[in-house]
Amino acid sequence: MVEFEVTGTTVTARVTGAHKLLALRDHVSFDLAQVTAVAPAPVDLRPPWLRTPGTFFPGVIAAGIFRGKGRKEFWDTRFDGQGVLIELAGAHFTRLVVDVAEPVAELRRLSSALAA
Repeated sequence: MVEFEVTGTTVTARVTGAHKLLALRDHVSFDLAQVTAVAPAPVDLRPPWLRTPGTFFPGVIAAGIFRGKGRKEFWDTRFDGQGVLIELAGAHFTRLVVDVAEPVAELRRLSSALAA
């Protein structure tokens, strides 16, 4: 599970609980200007094929960094419909797919931060 923190123009996704061990990372930061899209993550979306480093059990969990064909993505999802997808340009990662406690509220909050 991830909690987002927006400070000025910087967004920090903080990984919580045991997922820190599974993802081998405790946070990801990026600038709001680098966000190109924010949407609910489809349940059937799968990460790129190369895991570097992280955890992946098909249909159960994807946590960590995944690479494939010019993409570097951070995932922390259990594929249960709680995921948020954030597309980035010019950032360290090209995409984040993470679970949050309240996806609709988080999408609304991120969209309003982008609009401001």
